[in-house]
Amino acid sequence: MARSSRGPALAVLCLSAFVVNVDTTIVNITLPTLVSELGASTRDLQWVVDSYLLVFAALVLAGGALSDRLGRRRVLLVGLVLFGIGNALSGLSDSTGELIASRAFTGLGAAAVFPTTLSLITTLFVERRERAAAIGVWGGVTGLAVALGPITGGALLEAFWWGSTFWVKVPVALLALVTVALVVPESRRQSSGRFDVAGLLLSSTALAALVYTVIEAPIEGWSAGPTLAGFAVAAGLAAAFVAAERRAEDPLLDLALFGDRRFTAASAAITVAFFALFGFIFLITQYFQFLRGYSALESGLRILPVALCVALGSVGGSLLVTRLGNKAVVTTGMLLLTAAYGWISTLSLTTEYTEIVGQMVLLGLGMGLTSAPATESVMGAVTDGRAGIGSAVNDAAREVGGTLGVAVIGSVFASLYAARLDDAGLPGPLRAAAGDSVGAALAVAAQAPGAAGEAVRAAAQTGFLDGLQAGCLVASGVALAGAVLAGLALPARPPAQPAPDVAVPVPA
Repeated sequence: MARSSRGPALAVLCLSAFVVNVDTTIVNITLPTLVSELGASTRDLQWVVDSYLLVFAALVLAGGALSDRLGRRRVLLVGLVLFGIGNALSGLSDSTGELIASRAFTGLGAAAVFPTTLSLITTLFVERRERAAAIGVWGGVTGLAVALGPITGGALLEAFWWGSTFWVKVPVALLALVTVALVVPESRRQSSGRFDVAGLLLSSTALAALVYTVIEAPIEGWSAGPTLAGFAVAAGLAAAFVAAERRAEDPLLDLALFGDRRFTAASAAITVAFFALFGFIFLITQYFQFLRGYSALESGLRILPVALCVALGSVGGSLLVTRLGNKAVVTTGMLLLTAAYGWISTLSLTTEYTEIVGQMVLLGLGMGLTSAPATESVMGAVTDGRAGIGSAVNDAAREVGGTLGVAVIGSVFASLYAARLDDAGLPGPLRAAAGDSVGAALAVAAQAPGAAGEAVRAAAQTGFLDGLQAGCLVASGVALAGAVLAGLALPARPPAQPAPDVAVPVPA
């Protein structure tokens, strides 16, 4: 592809990745409105969010593998169509059941779109420095999307109705569809054997079982029978997948990749980074809205420094890896994350926003220096013919890590919050009402008379801050473990480039 044509192709691939990542956070802003408009229960709200994430995570490996075989541009176009239809159906939903089903359908489109954007970038940019810079731009755009989702959703809710948060993505998907067809060339594997159907089915069901169990664990209990059974099923399916891949003539996922430390250690770093990031976003949005009294839009705007610094760190980190090596950059990023979460654990009701900005700058830079260089390492370990599946593993690491982060850090937070309510000695009805969430507790406090209301408010605020502190310290510890792993296992420099086994350009 001509050098002058690669810029527009990169732009539209980043646009496609952007709209998929906005979808992961914009829906959270609509949840309170869905309670009043559709009569959604807490369980309904959970599955409005999780149905999308579950299908996305379960099918992302399948999406990457199919794109290698059928053509990455072709799968991207199909994914954009499904994604646009899913959001249109979500905006038209009249019940929570319809909304949950349409969100799951949207996740199917996202599983086709996201891995193909990265794999197409790696086949368009062959020279390592150019590829690293392009991946840095892609990583920066996806980081911006995560934070811009709440801002966009808040603005739309203030001006329109809840369905607008879904409809707004339809014209973006359509624009991406048209421009991908015009400026992105096709690429696929040069040759392939019999398609690994068993590998596709086993990988999808194993990921679905794992993500579903992680989603349900905070509700059922981490040591409860259904949770342990879910993890056992996921482990059994994963073992069956490994056995099937060893026998397959042309496996869906070449297990030899996991013997390459560039691939395995970098994938682990991505999982750790998104574990901590999603757990942080889960808590900080509640801190701004419930403890500081900001609206959804105001809260989203206050998280913007994280997004901007993720973008800056992603671009800068991807350029630094060609000079300093992946080990130094990723380890530094992890250490910044460790320090950032430790600092964030000191938040109080009176912390100045300028100090919070400093915390978010440190967090964003650490996230950018970790995720984009680690992604470059993952993609550098696979041949162009396996770019789709390599990208899918990278994306699965993000989704599984983020889901685990919300579940684990959310559970730690919930246990500390509940303990503080118990210590406050609240009367039974007040304790039961306040236990649902800090938002529910503050609503109860506003209605309860005199001293009883103040007791509920004080217990909720203390419990929230205790839970926030513990959750951030968990994130800090996990990030420190990731830094040690990267420092010990991630190679400083890549070996000689693998033979370009594959990507055959096909005229658009």
